[in-house]
Order: sequence, then C-alpha cells, then structure tokens
Amino acid sequence: MDSSFTEDKKQMNPPLAGDDMENESEKDTDQNEETAEISEPPEPVSLADASAEKATKGSDTDLEAEDTEKAFTSIRGAELYLEACRLVEVVPVSYFIQNLDKPYINLNHHGLGPKGVKAIAIALVSNTTTTHLELEDNCILAEGAICLAEMLRENSSLQVLNISNNHLDTAGAEAITSLLLDNMSCLHTLQLSGNNFGEEAAPYFAEALMSNYQVKKLDLSHNEFHEKGGQLLGQMLASNTKLEILDLSWNHLKRKGTVGLGTGLRVNDALKILNLSWNGIGNEGAQALGEALKVNNMLVHLDISNNQINNEGAKRLCRGLEVNGNLKILKMANNPLTVEGATALVVSVRKNSKSMMEEINISNVLVNENFIKLLDGVYRMRPELDVIYDEVEGCISKVPKQHPNPMKLIQNYLKAHNLQLWDFFRKIDKDGNMKIPVATFRRAMMQPSRIPLDRVQIGELVHKLDQNRTGFVDYSHLKEQKTAQKLEEGETEEENKEEP
Repeated sequence: MDSSFTEDKKQMNPPLAGDDMENESEKDTDQNEETAEISEPPEPVSLADASAEKATKGSDTDLEAEDTEKAFTSIRGAELYLEACRLVEVVPVSYFIQNLDKPYINLNHHGLGPKGVKAIAIALVSNTTTTHLELEDNCILAEGAICLAEMLRENSSLQVLNISNNHLDTAGAEAITSLLLDNMSCLHTLQLSGNNFGEEAAPYFAEALMSNYQVKKLDLSHNEFHEKGGQLLGQMLASNTKLEILDLSWNHLKRKGTVGLGTGLRVNDALKILNLSWNGIGNEGAQALGEALKVNNMLVHLDISNNQINNEGAKRLCRGLEVNGNLKILKMANNPLTVEGATALVVSVRKNSKSMMEEINISNVLVNENFIKLLDGVYRMRPELDVIYDEVEGCISKVPKQHPNPMKLIQNYLKAHNLQLWDFFRKIDKDGNMKIPVATFRRAMMQPSRIPLDRVQIGELVHKLDQNRTGFVDYSHLKEQKTAQKLEEGETEEENKEEP
C-alpha cells in the first residue's frame, strides 16, 4: 500500500456541507458588502455556479451542467483534483477537469509522471462515471502504478485501463497483480504492453490470474517474458476460467514457453483469441499448438505470424487443424513457408468436416497454379474460407486475368430481377440487424441462384464492403437511400394524381 497516496487523501479538504456551507455563505455576504462600495453589486450566484467558476479557472473551456445537482457532483470532483494537484505540486490538466463526468478519458502521451497520475488517482477514487481510462506513455513508473492500484480498490466504475509503455517494471507488476489477486476492482480490460515485465514479473501474473474472475482481455505484448514466463502463464491458462483475449506478441517465449502455453490450452475453456506473433516459437512450438488444437474447443483466433515456422512446422500444426471444430482465423504471415506448407494448411481444412475456418493468412507465400486449383475446389465446398496469399508463381510477368467488376455484375442482376440493392442485402441478412458476417455473405454469394461470381470476384467484393476488416458487411447506410427513394416515389405518385 502506498502510504503517501493515503496521507494525501487524508489531507484533502472535505466538501462543504451543513454548517460549513452556512459559514461560507456568511463570509461571501460580508465580502460582497465590502465590495459593493467600490463596484456595482454582482448578479446572484449559486454555490454550485461559484464553485464551478473556481474549479474551472484556467481551463480551456467552462464546465456546463444541466442542473444544480449534477453540477455540484462534478464540481466536487474538479475541486478534489485541483487540491490534489496543489498537494503533489503538479500543474492541473484542463482536459481531465473537463471530462471528469465522461465515460471515456484519454490522457495518453501527456507526460504526467508519477505525481501527475497520483493526483488523477485521488480524483477518481469516488468517481462513478468514468469507465475507460487511457494513460499510455506517461512515464508513471512503479510509483504511479501503486497509486492507480490503491484507487482501483475503492473505485467501482472503471472497467478498461490502458497503462502501456510506462516503465512499470517488476514493482509495478506486483502492485497491479496484487489488485487482481484480491479481485478488488471491476476491470475487465487491462493493457500493459511495453512495461519491461520479465521473468521476475511472470509469477505475479500467473498467480493473480489463476483465481481472478474479472479480467477478460489482457495485453502483455512487447515485454520480456522468456521460456519460464511462458510456462508459468501456461499453468495459469489451465486454471483461469474468465480470460478471453490474451496478447503475448513480441516477447521471447520460444519453444519451451510455447509448449507450456500449449499444455494449458488443452484444458482451458475460456480463451478465444491468442496472439503469439514475434516469439520465435519455431516448429516445436507449432507442434505444441497443434496438439492443443486437437482437444481445445474454445479458441477461435490464433496469430502465430513471424515465428520461424517452416513447412515442417505447418504440417505439425495441421494435425490439430484436421480435427479442430472451432478455430476460425489463423494468421501465419511472414513465416518461411512455401507452397508446400500452404497446400498442407488448405488440405487440412478440406479433410475436416467440422472445420469452422474462415481465414488463413499466409500473405508472404508465393503459390502456383496447382494451389489455385486446389483452393478453388475447396472454396466450392467451403465458400466462407478466405486464404490470403502473395502472388501466383509464373503469373507475375504475365498480363493478369481480367475479372468482370463484381459490383457491375450485381447491378445487372438487380436490374434484370427488378430489385434494389437494399432488397438484395435484406434477403441475405437473416437476423435483420443490417450487418452480415463475412462468412455468411460469402456462402450466400456462392449459391447457384445468386449472381455468378467466382472466388476472386467475391473476395474483391468483400474487400470493398468491409474495407476496415471488421468481419461484417454493413449495409445500414442503404436504409437512408431506401427511405429517400420511397419518398421520391410517393411525391411522383401525388404529382401524377394532380395532373388533369
């Protein structure tokens, strides 16, 4: 526990209440009478308005409130922060004052330091509105992490915290994990990337997350976990029942660390997304993950890009892909694979009748015509599958095969069937929420009764309709066009009726 943080809280002036408010009001009256002899008397100002003026002095914009009660609540927070800044001797951040009543506060790259974060932590102890706090790259050090941990033991609203790239080191890891171990906060998302956490910090995280039932998303990327750290985190995965997203990219887990994680994945029934890119896991790491995929029934997204996995490692991974019925996205870009490894991956999906695979990313691999034929055949059976590869060998110097514009083909189809684009999407959208999963869209487009598009054309169409790769084709913007069209048609009908 940080005693200085507790002592600073005790020194804070309590909010005015009862007799204190009356005494303060009498002082204001006496001062106003003295001032009246020199200048015209000011208009009556409420306590809330007066406090607001005092709290926001020097800020970029004034705080606005819809009613006195709401104003008084936010004013207390602002005054608390200003008093905390005075005690720890830091300059107040006007943006923080202006957003104390907002659910999202972004203070990334503000150069706050440990003392600046201490003032913010004091102000947030009793805050009930902010749910998402961004504090990346503020050099808060372990001292700042300790203050945040103390605040989170009392704060009951904060759910998302980003304190990446803050030089927390092992002492900071100990403070944060102590909070998680005690299940004292409401955090469900914690970003701790780039904080110099090494093997010494791994036991703290492993122990805390074995019994934590709050955190669902954890980012530990760009740290210094090595093989022992991977083994400890693997033991954690064997016990954890809540963590759904884990990012361990850009560490040094290598073979033994990944084997440990694979062992934990075999019995884990919560993790859905795992990022192990840039860890040098090699072929033996790929084999460990393949063995885990044989029995794991929860993981849907696995990223093992940039991991020195060659064709042999890909084949070992395929032993799991041949039987797994849950994995949807596999990212293996920038591994030393050739068309041999790429072929093994696609064949493993073809063999597995239970496969749910939607994307295989091997974007650096040069393939050949035989691979394209294989892919086209698999695509007819599994149109939801998207394999991202580099180029087709021997076709780079040739004039690329021309494919009719898919949007033009859709327009011709709609015109021939007297349909509008809105109607076309509505027929595909089973749920009616105006967002179609890409896999569902691909399957629908491959039906014989639909527009005759091949795999490449459908891929181009999906890229245009989902440029940000959200995984959904969003056609909600067409609703306004449909409404405008109906209004225009209605006006035309009225005009025709009025004609003699």
